[in-house]
Amino acid sequence: MNTEPPNSQTLDHGLRNLLRRLPTSVRGHTVAVIGELIGTISFLFFAFAGTQVANISSNTNTGDMVVTTVQQKNPAQLLYISLSFGFSLAVNAWVFFRISGGLFNPAVSPRFSPMATPQPQSLNPRRLTQVTIGMVLIGAITPIRGILLFIIQIIGAIIAAEIVQALFQGGLNVSTTLGGGTTIAQGVLIEMILTAQLVFTIFMLAAEKHTGNFIAPVGIGLSLFVAELTGVFWTGGSLNPARSFGPAVAIHRFRSTQWIYWVGPIAGSLFAVLIFKLVKSLEYESANPDPELGPAAPSIPTAKSVEVEKLGRGELASNHEM
Repeated sequence: MNTEPPNSQTLDHGLRNLLRRLPTSVRGHTVAVIGELIGTISFLFFAFAGTQVANISSNTNTGDMVVTTVQQKNPAQLLYISLSFGFSLAVNAWVFFRISGGLFNPAVSPRFSPMATPQPQSLNPRRLTQVTIGMVLIGAITPIRGILLFIIQIIGAIIAAEIVQALFQGGLNVSTTLGGGTTIAQGVLIEMILTAQLVFTIFMLAAEKHTGNFIAPVGIGLSLFVAELTGVFWTGGSLNPARSFGPAVAIHRFRSTQWIYWVGPIAGSLFAVLIFKLVKSLEYESANPDPELGPAAPSIPTAKSVEVEKLGRGELASNHEM
Protein backbone atom coordinates (compact mmCIF):
# COMPACT_ATOMS: atom_id res chain seq x y z
CA MET A 1 0.00 0.00 0.00
CA ASN A 2 1.40 3.37 -1.03
CA THR A 3 1.48 5.75 1.92
CA GLU A 4 3.32 8.53 0.08
CA PRO A 5 1.45 11.81 0.35
CA PRO A 6 0.32 13.49 -2.89
CA ASN A 7 2.83 15.72 -4.62
CA SER A 8 0.78 18.80 -3.78
CA GLN A 9 0.88 17.96 -0.08
CA THR A 10 4.61 17.35 -0.30
CA LEU A 11 5.13 20.73 -1.96
CA ASP A 12 2.92 22.47 0.62
CA HIS A 13 4.82 20.84 3.45
CA GLY A 14 8.18 21.78 1.94
CA LEU A 15 7.09 25.37 1.32
CA ARG A 16 5.76 25.66 4.86
CA ASN A 17 9.03 24.41 6.32
CA LEU A 18 10.98 26.82 4.13
CA LEU A 19 8.90 29.81 5.22
CA ARG A 20 9.19 28.82 8.87
CA ARG A 21 12.93 29.29 8.61
CA LEU A 22 12.43 32.98 7.93
CA PRO A 23 12.66 35.38 10.88
CA THR A 24 9.31 36.13 12.51
CA SER A 25 9.42 39.78 11.51
CA VAL A 26 10.12 38.91 7.87
CA ARG A 27 7.22 36.45 7.76
CA GLY A 28 4.96 39.04 9.38
CA HIS A 29 5.91 41.67 6.81
CA THR A 30 5.38 39.14 4.02
CA VAL A 31 1.89 38.21 5.24
CA ALA A 32 0.91 41.87 5.60
CA VAL A 33 2.23 42.83 2.17
CA ILE A 34 0.55 39.92 0.35
CA GLY A 35 -2.75 40.46 2.13
CA GLU A 36 -2.82 44.21 1.57
CA LEU A 37 -1.84 43.89 -2.10
CA ILE A 38 -4.51 41.33 -2.98
CA GLY A 39 -7.09 42.98 -0.75
CA THR A 40 -6.50 46.48 -2.11
CA ILE A 41 -6.72 45.23 -5.69
CA SER A 42 -9.95 43.35 -4.99
CA PHE A 43 -11.56 46.19 -3.03
CA LEU A 44 -10.81 48.90 -5.58
CA PHE A 45 -11.44 46.68 -8.61
CA PHE A 46 -15.08 46.13 -7.64
CA ALA A 47 -15.44 49.74 -6.47
CA PHE A 48 -14.02 51.16 -9.71
CA ALA A 49 -15.97 48.68 -11.86
CA GLY A 50 -19.18 49.63 -10.08
CA THR A 51 -18.42 53.30 -10.67
CA GLN A 52 -17.90 52.64 -14.38
CA VAL A 53 -21.25 50.80 -14.56
CA ALA A 54 -22.99 53.69 -12.81
CA ASN A 55 -21.47 56.21 -15.22
CA ILE A 56 -22.26 54.18 -18.34
CA SER A 57 -25.83 53.47 -17.22
CA SER A 58 -26.41 57.19 -16.75
CA ASN A 59 -25.84 57.77 -20.48
CA THR A 60 -27.58 56.60 -23.62
CA ASN A 61 -25.17 54.07 -25.11
CA THR A 62 -25.97 52.46 -28.44
CA GLY A 63 -24.06 49.78 -30.30
CA ASP A 64 -20.33 49.77 -29.68
CA MET A 65 -20.32 53.39 -28.49
CA VAL A 66 -19.85 53.43 -24.73
CA VAL A 67 -19.71 56.78 -22.96
CA THR A 68 -18.49 56.96 -19.36
CA THR A 69 -18.59 60.75 -19.05
CA VAL A 70 -21.70 62.01 -17.29
CA GLN A 71 -22.98 65.49 -18.00
CA GLN A 72 -24.98 65.75 -14.80
CA LYS A 73 -24.86 63.51 -11.73
CA ASN A 74 -28.12 62.00 -10.54
CA PRO A 75 -29.17 60.38 -7.24
CA ALA A 76 -29.33 56.86 -8.69
CA GLN A 77 -25.76 57.14 -10.00
CA LEU A 78 -24.46 58.52 -6.70
CA LEU A 79 -26.23 55.78 -4.73
CA TYR A 80 -24.83 53.05 -7.00
CA ILE A 81 -21.28 54.38 -6.61
CA SER A 82 -21.65 54.65 -2.84
CA LEU A 83 -22.95 51.10 -2.61
CA SER A 84 -20.10 49.84 -4.79
CA PHE A 85 -17.46 51.27 -2.48
CA GLY A 86 -19.21 50.46 0.79
CA PHE A 87 -20.09 46.86 -0.01
CA SER A 88 -16.74 46.16 -1.67
CA LEU A 89 -14.93 47.35 1.46
CA ALA A 90 -17.20 45.34 3.76
CA VAL A 91 -16.72 42.09 1.83
CA ASN A 92 -12.97 42.42 1.27
CA ALA A 93 -12.26 43.68 4.78
CA TRP A 94 -14.13 40.67 6.15
CA VAL A 95 -12.08 38.36 3.95
CA PHE A 96 -8.66 39.85 4.63
CA PHE A 97 -8.94 41.17 8.18
CA ARG A 98 -7.45 37.94 9.57
CA ILE A 99 -4.53 38.14 7.18
CA SER A 100 -3.39 41.74 7.16
CA GLY A 101 -6.11 43.75 8.90
CA GLY A 102 -7.71 44.58 5.55
CA LEU A 103 -8.03 48.35 5.45
CA PHE A 104 -6.45 48.98 2.02
CA ASN A 105 -5.84 52.65 2.79
CA PRO A 106 -2.54 54.49 3.37
CA ALA A 107 -4.40 56.81 5.75
CA VAL A 108 -5.48 53.83 7.86
CA SER A 109 -3.48 50.65 8.44
CA PRO A 110 -3.53 47.54 10.62
CA ARG A 111 -1.37 47.22 13.71
CA PHE A 112 0.49 44.02 14.46
CA SER A 113 1.72 43.08 17.89
CA PRO A 114 5.51 42.68 17.89
CA MET A 115 5.10 39.34 19.67
CA ALA A 116 2.44 37.99 17.32
CA THR A 117 3.23 35.11 15.04
CA PRO A 118 2.42 35.42 11.37
CA GLN A 119 -0.24 32.74 11.59
CA PRO A 120 -3.61 33.93 10.21
CA GLN A 121 -5.40 33.29 13.49
CA SER A 122 -3.10 35.73 15.32
CA LEU A 123 -3.90 38.56 12.92
CA ASN A 124 -7.30 39.62 14.13
CA PRO A 125 -9.34 42.85 13.94
CA ARG A 126 -8.37 43.76 17.50
CA ARG A 127 -5.00 44.79 16.12
CA LEU A 128 -6.46 47.48 13.85
CA THR A 129 -5.51 50.92 15.02
CA GLN A 130 -4.28 54.39 14.12
CA VAL A 131 -3.16 55.96 10.86
CA THR A 132 0.02 54.64 9.30
CA ILE A 133 1.96 57.83 9.92
CA GLY A 134 0.58 58.15 13.44
CA MET A 135 1.40 54.54 14.28
CA VAL A 136 4.98 55.00 13.19
CA LEU A 137 5.32 58.19 15.25
CA ILE A 138 3.89 56.64 18.43
CA GLY A 139 5.73 53.35 17.91
CA ALA A 140 2.63 51.19 17.40
CA ILE A 141 4.26 49.68 14.31
CA THR A 142 7.80 49.79 13.02
CA PRO A 143 8.74 52.33 10.34
CA ILE A 144 9.53 49.43 8.01
CA ARG A 145 6.01 47.98 8.35
CA GLY A 146 4.44 51.40 7.82
CA ILE A 147 6.50 52.06 4.68
CA LEU A 148 5.75 48.61 3.25
CA LEU A 149 1.99 48.94 3.77
CA PHE A 150 1.96 52.46 2.39
CA ILE A 151 3.77 51.46 -0.80
CA ILE A 152 1.88 48.23 -1.40
CA GLN A 153 -1.53 49.92 -1.03
CA ILE A 154 -0.54 52.50 -3.63
CA ILE A 155 0.64 49.74 -5.98
CA GLY A 156 -2.59 47.79 -5.43
CA ALA A 157 -4.68 50.83 -6.32
CA ILE A 158 -2.73 51.37 -9.54
CA ILE A 159 -3.14 47.72 -10.54
CA ALA A 160 -6.89 47.81 -9.82
CA ALA A 161 -7.34 50.93 -11.97
CA GLU A 162 -5.32 49.41 -14.81
CA ILE A 163 -7.36 46.18 -14.72
CA VAL A 164 -10.67 48.04 -14.85
CA GLN A 165 -9.42 50.20 -17.71
CA ALA A 166 -8.29 47.13 -19.66
CA LEU A 167 -11.38 44.97 -19.08
CA PHE A 168 -14.27 47.36 -19.70
CA GLN A 169 -15.23 49.46 -22.70
CA GLY A 170 -15.12 53.24 -22.52
CA GLY A 171 -12.58 55.52 -20.94
CA LEU A 172 -11.76 55.08 -17.26
CA ASN A 173 -13.82 57.67 -15.39
CA VAL A 174 -13.33 57.00 -11.69
CA SER A 175 -11.08 59.92 -10.77
CA THR A 176 -11.92 62.09 -7.78
CA THR A 177 -12.65 65.74 -8.62
CA LEU A 178 -14.26 68.66 -6.85
CA GLY A 179 -17.85 69.24 -7.91
CA GLY A 180 -20.83 71.47 -7.22
CA GLY A 181 -18.63 74.56 -6.96
CA THR A 182 -16.66 73.13 -4.03
CA THR A 183 -13.63 75.27 -3.19
CA ILE A 184 -10.21 73.83 -2.36
CA ALA A 185 -10.61 74.69 1.34
CA GLN A 186 -14.04 73.07 1.43
CA GLY A 187 -12.71 70.00 -0.35
CA VAL A 188 -9.95 69.50 2.20
CA LEU A 189 -12.37 69.88 5.11
CA ILE A 190 -14.96 67.55 3.57
CA GLU A 191 -12.35 64.86 2.98
CA MET A 192 -11.01 65.36 6.50
CA ILE A 193 -14.42 65.05 8.16
CA LEU A 194 -15.51 62.02 6.13
CA THR A 195 -12.21 60.23 6.72
CA ALA A 196 -12.32 61.01 10.44
CA GLN A 197 -15.76 59.41 10.63
CA LEU A 198 -14.53 56.29 8.85
CA VAL A 199 -11.35 55.95 10.89
CA PHE A 200 -13.13 56.50 14.21
CA THR A 201 -15.59 53.79 13.23
CA ILE A 202 -12.66 51.45 12.68
CA PHE A 203 -11.23 52.32 16.09
CA MET A 204 -14.45 51.69 17.99
CA LEU A 205 -15.61 48.59 16.10
CA ALA A 206 -12.30 46.87 15.39
CA ALA A 207 -9.56 48.27 17.62
CA GLU A 208 -11.61 48.12 20.81
CA LYS A 209 -12.03 44.63 22.26
CA HIS A 210 -15.60 43.37 22.38
CA THR A 211 -17.58 40.32 21.32
CA GLY A 212 -18.65 42.01 18.08
CA ASN A 213 -15.13 42.35 16.67
CA PHE A 214 -15.77 39.62 14.13
CA ILE A 215 -18.54 41.63 12.48
CA ALA A 216 -16.63 44.93 12.46
CA PRO A 217 -16.06 44.86 8.67
CA VAL A 218 -19.79 45.22 8.11
CA GLY A 219 -19.95 48.39 10.18
CA ILE A 220 -16.81 49.71 8.52
CA GLY A 221 -18.29 49.09 5.07
CA LEU A 222 -21.50 50.86 6.06
CA SER A 223 -19.42 53.75 7.40
CA LEU A 224 -17.74 54.17 4.02
CA PHE A 225 -21.14 53.89 2.31
CA VAL A 226 -22.54 56.72 4.44
CA ALA A 227 -19.46 58.86 3.78
CA GLU A 228 -19.68 58.24 0.04
CA LEU A 229 -23.33 59.33 -0.02
CA THR A 230 -22.07 62.80 0.88
CA GLY A 231 -18.61 62.80 -0.61
CA VAL A 232 -19.13 61.48 -4.15
CA PHE A 233 -20.98 64.61 -5.31
CA TRP A 234 -18.79 67.24 -3.64
CA THR A 235 -15.26 65.79 -3.77
CA GLY A 236 -15.56 62.41 -5.46
CA GLY A 237 -15.49 60.72 -2.04
CA SER A 238 -11.87 59.63 -1.82
CA LEU A 239 -11.12 59.16 1.91
CA ASN A 240 -8.10 57.24 0.63
CA PRO A 241 -4.96 58.62 -1.07
CA ALA A 242 -4.46 55.35 -2.96
CA ARG A 243 -8.03 55.47 -4.32
CA SER A 244 -7.28 58.85 -5.96
CA PHE A 245 -3.69 58.14 -6.97
CA GLY A 246 -4.34 54.84 -8.78
CA PRO A 247 -6.73 56.17 -11.45
CA ALA A 248 -4.51 59.23 -12.00
CA VAL A 249 -1.62 56.94 -12.87
CA ALA A 250 -3.78 54.73 -15.09
CA ILE A 251 -5.07 57.61 -17.23
CA HIS A 252 -1.76 59.54 -17.04
CA ARG A 253 -3.45 62.67 -15.74
CA PHE A 254 -2.71 64.34 -12.44
CA ARG A 255 -5.01 67.23 -11.60
CA SER A 256 -3.79 70.22 -9.65
CA THR A 257 -6.16 69.19 -6.83
CA GLN A 258 -4.54 65.76 -6.34
CA TRP A 259 -2.92 66.94 -3.12
CA ILE A 260 -6.35 67.46 -1.54
CA TYR A 261 -6.88 63.70 -1.49
CA TRP A 262 -3.68 63.25 0.48
CA VAL A 263 -3.89 66.12 2.94
CA GLY A 264 -7.61 65.71 3.68
CA PRO A 265 -7.63 61.96 4.54
CA ILE A 266 -4.38 62.13 6.52
CA ALA A 267 -5.66 65.12 8.52
CA GLY A 268 -8.94 63.29 9.11
CA SER A 269 -7.12 60.23 10.38
CA LEU A 270 -5.07 62.30 12.79
CA PHE A 271 -8.25 64.01 14.00
CA ALA A 272 -9.83 60.60 14.62
CA VAL A 273 -6.76 59.58 16.62
CA LEU A 274 -7.17 62.65 18.84
CA ILE A 275 -10.84 61.89 19.48
CA PHE A 276 -10.08 58.25 20.21
CA LYS A 277 -7.26 59.15 22.60
CA LEU A 278 -9.55 61.65 24.33
CA VAL A 279 -12.43 59.25 24.96
CA LYS A 280 -10.00 56.54 26.05
CA SER A 281 -8.23 58.85 28.49
CA LEU A 282 -11.63 59.85 29.91
CA GLU A 283 -12.46 56.14 30.34
CA TYR A 284 -15.66 56.20 28.30
CA GLU A 285 -16.51 52.71 29.60
CA SER A 286 -17.38 54.20 33.00
CA ALA A 287 -19.91 56.61 31.48
CA ASN A 288 -21.73 53.89 29.57
CA PRO A 289 -21.16 50.41 31.09
CA ASP A 290 -20.62 47.63 28.59
CA PRO A 291 -23.89 45.62 28.36
CA GLU A 292 -21.86 42.58 27.29
CA LEU A 293 -20.52 42.31 30.84
CA GLY A 294 -24.01 41.96 32.28
CA PRO A 295 -24.47 42.63 36.01
CA ALA A 296 -20.71 42.71 36.44
CA ALA A 297 -20.41 45.82 34.28
CA PRO A 298 -18.87 48.79 36.09
CA SER A 299 -21.15 51.71 36.84
CA ILE A 300 -20.80 55.22 38.17
CA PRO A 301 -21.79 55.33 41.86
CA THR A 302 -24.70 57.61 42.76
CA ALA A 303 -25.63 59.08 46.14
CA LYS A 304 -28.50 56.63 46.46
CA SER A 305 -26.35 53.60 45.57
CA VAL A 306 -23.69 54.70 48.05
CA GLU A 307 -26.33 55.04 50.78
CA VAL A 308 -27.74 51.58 50.02
CA GLU A 309 -24.26 50.09 50.08
CA LYS A 310 -23.51 51.67 53.46
CA LEU A 311 -26.85 50.47 54.82
CA GLY A 312 -25.96 46.95 53.77
CA ARG A 313 -22.70 47.22 55.71
CA GLY A 314 -24.50 48.59 58.78
CA GLU A 315 -22.64 51.89 58.68
CA LEU A 316 -25.77 54.08 58.64
CA ALA A 317 -27.25 52.28 61.63
CA SER A 318 -24.17 52.90 63.73
CA ASN A 319 -24.20 56.56 62.75
CA HIS A 320 -27.85 56.98 63.79
CA GLU A 321 -27.19 55.38 67.19
CA MET A 322 -24.52 58.00 67.86
